[in-house]
Amino acid sequence: MVVRRIDLWSVLKISLCFYLCGLAVTMVAGVVLWIISSALGVVHNVEQFMGDLLSAKDFKLLSAQILEGTTLLGLVIVILLVIVTLVAAAFYNLFAELIGGVEIIVDED
Repeated sequence: MVVRRIDLWSVLKISLCFYLCGLAVTMVAGVVLWIISSALGVVHNVEQFMGDLLSAKDFKLLSAQILEGTTLLGLVIVILLVIVTLVAAAFYNLFAELIGGVEIIVDED
């Protein structure tokens, strides 16, 4: 069996699902870590340290804005990774035409 071409539409769908699931898992893990660190007082200690460092009395980390920024940054990274994956699949298709593709040998027992 020789893989001579990869359908770019399939690569787009699979990579988009894969990277969006990765972003969702990362965001849920980040929110859980934020809740745990807030419950343990770590967030307050960081706010107090930054307030002392910047000589500000009421320094607060705005969790909603941090979540929004992280989500937007994650979506940008997802888009970039999908583009890189599509370009890699297109290069594979180009090189497979020139060289002949990847040969896969399947043995049946």
